[in-house]
Amino acid sequence: MTTRLRILPALALLAVVAAFTGAVPAAAWDKHEPAPQWAVDAAKTPTPASAKDSPAVVLFDEYLITFDNDNHAIEREREAIRILKPQGRGYTHCSIGYDIDEKLNYFRSWTIAPDGHQFQAMESDFIDHGAYEAPELQFTERIRTVNPPASDPGSVVVCETEEHLRPYMYEEEWNIQSSIPFVFEALEIDLPPGGHYADSWGKYPPMKPVEVGSNHLRWEIKDMPALDLENIHATPVWGALAARMSIKWGDDAVNGTDNQWRAIGLWQEQLEQHRPDPTPEITVKAQELTTGATDFYTKLSRITDYIQKNIRYFIVAKGIGGWQAHYAGDIYRNRYGDCKDKTTLLISMLQAIGIRAYYLHVDSRRGIIDPKDPSLAGNHMITAIEVPDGVNDPRLMALVNAVNGKNLLIFDPTDEETPVGLIRAALQGAYGNISNGADSQVLPLPVLPPESAGLSRKGTFTLTADGALAGDVSEVFTGDDATNERWFIKDNDSKEIHEKLENGLGSDLPGLTFKGYEFHGAADLDKPLDLDLHISATGYAHPAGPLLLLRPRVLGSHAHAVPDVMEGKPRAYSIELGHPGRWHDSFDIAIPPGYVVDETSDPVSVDVDFASYHSTITSKANTLHYERDYVVRQVEIPADKAASFRTLESVILSDEKGTAVLKKQ
Repeated sequence: MTTRLRILPALALLAVVAAFTGAVPAAAWDKHEPAPQWAVDAAKTPTPASAKDSPAVVLFDEYLITFDNDNHAIEREREAIRILKPQGRGYTHCSIGYDIDEKLNYFRSWTIAPDGHQFQAMESDFIDHGAYEAPELQFTERIRTVNPPASDPGSVVVCETEEHLRPYMYEEEWNIQSSIPFVFEALEIDLPPGGHYADSWGKYPPMKPVEVGSNHLRWEIKDMPALDLENIHATPVWGALAARMSIKWGDDAVNGTDNQWRAIGLWQEQLEQHRPDPTPEITVKAQELTTGATDFYTKLSRITDYIQKNIRYFIVAKGIGGWQAHYAGDIYRNRYGDCKDKTTLLISMLQAIGIRAYYLHVDSRRGIIDPKDPSLAGNHMITAIEVPDGVNDPRLMALVNAVNGKNLLIFDPTDEETPVGLIRAALQGAYGNISNGADSQVLPLPVLPPESAGLSRKGTFTLTADGALAGDVSEVFTGDDATNERWFIKDNDSKEIHEKLENGLGSDLPGLTFKGYEFHGAADLDKPLDLDLHISATGYAHPAGPLLLLRPRVLGSHAHAVPDVMEGKPRAYSIELGHPGRWHDSFDIAIPPGYVVDETSDPVSVDVDFASYHSTITSKANTLHYERDYVVRQVEIPADKAASFRTLESVILSDEKGTAVLKKQ
């Protein structure tokens, strides 16, 4: 999608300055010119009292969309930002994206000082760089950014751009909220004769436009507060909470939320038409992989495992290639592709063995796609696989029902460490748009049951009279927890793994000596991942005269760091829990000869609708036994359940700090 003129925070600017500086597509003024009248007028806007604590404030932000003789959209933006504090300078580095089919006509900027003196940004104040900085990405999309002169507190930086939008796109996203407040903002669209539009709104009540002229419409918003998440923890991602509006024109401009989602799905389907068609080579390979497979799961797992392990994630996108997949035959032959490509090849291979599958446009961050705001917002493509009637395999957990009654299995072929049947935490409870002709729709993604993931940890230890602890721990990871561990193994060498495990264990065990580790089953995605640890720690138990004090919970913590909730502050946003799962700890500690267990903490038990936690400490003969079970049933909970969350976390924190007392006989 179009990279709009945007405000870059200071940290983003540092990355920009360090980036490669390329050719300039549209020069700034090469001679001094006065700021336009709109900028001078905007700079006179008083700073509202509501913005006094903000580092900067947007005084004016206006978009105008017009159309050329070929009915291709042209977008102009004008923006004025006042710096209120030194750190507000970082919000004045306006930036805009362009591409081979998204021509940037001009980008100009001035700084207007409090005394009215003007400083114009010249060519040396602009830099251009690639839109993405990762070795697996090769894009033609670039970003142009201004480093405005004389950007001091009290000054107003104004920016103006104009560009031709991509001719194959019929939608723009109006981001009406930022991390600093807006005084005034507007969107205007001047449609060609006979043209029509559709709008949808997210996190903001729909507004009627003002008719400026024939087929010329304008929306205006005043005093938009900042979305400030500083010191607010465990929230959905910023983009899932920010207000926005999507404006559409052309064939995609249809009335009704469901109709708009359907139009988006049809557009995507048309874009990918014939690209998943199986070639003879693909058909042969798919049939070869599934030879002898008698059940649906085995067929699926053999093909998905092949794509996960043999088709490298790599992006080569030029223009529309950022939206349109390559042909399945090319992907199979080249052995690489992006998310659209890997989905295309999966659809193709499944089609070759008689299984239907569909494109499912999602975002890798839960909440970005809003079912009430039909739009192309979303950065990822995955697959929805049609499950035949009568198939009831407990390994297929990521299931949803479509409006046409079909049972669909959600799978991400880009995720190399999650087996078919499951989806990772960030996708659970999110939404996606499925491309399936007239049955295209926005689709809620499943929240998996607790049985889908977790960790079972068992430790056997020996405690000596001087407080030293030594023993072995066996950990069994399943589901999303196993996926995370497999990525950990994949991204680190053996030395790095040892160091990171040691650092993690050391937070629970001061005086740790980490003797070693062994992983088992890392290559078998549909099986649990096992980890064996061998540890010892000096000073684990603390002497107090004839007593030894120790913590029965040797390893691991289930506490969530959400200080604002725990402090009882008002909560406006939902609380992220992570993902559903079941975590079980069982620790046996052989106590030193001559000691007996004198005192332990009481059992704890709490059960709320979204989670439960149970813990006990018992003793038998010369062994102290600690056991707990933690179950999470949801990915996030609404803000009105903050009190229940606080109760749960208080119990967990208290239990994890619990102490047992050993007494010398």
